[in-house]
Amino acid sequence: MKKKPINEPIISPQILAMAKKSLEAERPAPPAKPCAVCGASCTPLTGPSTAAASGEEENLCWVCRRLKISAWRDSDHQMSAQE
Repeated sequence: MKKKPINEPIISPQILAMAKKSLEAERPAPPAKPCAVCGASCTPLTGPSTAAASGEEENLCWVCRRLKISAWRDSDHQMSAQE
């Protein structure tokens, strides 16, 4: 059997490492956790929120968060109608 010749890399390892680092910087950060209800990707809340003030972190996507707010509004209307 003949020995296989050692192939020299076409691109230098330094240039390859720089290219990999530049791609990592451009890649958006993955969401921290999926939505607790539907499993979709979540974006962190920006600005003041009641969940952040109470110390609990809410993992809801924007759709589930809007549905929760709507449900709160509906329950508030029902409570005021019963009184």
